Amino acid sequence: MLTDNDYLQANEKLVRLTPRASEKVANLIEREKTGIYLRIRITGGGCNGLSYKMKFVDEGKPNDLFVASEGARILVDSKTALYLRGTTLDYSDQLVAGGFKFSNPNAKASCSCGESFNL
Repeated sequence: MLTDNDYLQANEKLVRLTPRASEKVANLIEREKTGIYLRIRITGGGCNGLSYKMKFVDEGKPNDLFVASEGARILVDSKTALYLRGTTLDYSDQLVAGGFKFSNPNAKASCSCGESFNL
């Protein structure tokens, strides 16, 4: 099994979680028991061309980048890293427009839900 040190090391200049987002990630990991890392990916799709995908995994791939932010352990593939650099992930528990929100300085436009963007 790979450990944190087996991945390429990155820092919060790639992606940073706010304390609220990190707390929610920790709660979800505890509740779901499906993985110890938050994997963030960017894929084609969504109403603006690219969309964010998140899931919990027990292990990444050998060329993944590892970021520790606010106690959360994040894995990002190298292709996603090109689009993610400088992104902040926040969380809101508001009834309307709540959930995880990406603030990506590379995005030229994003949809109102915050889950899709373009460059």
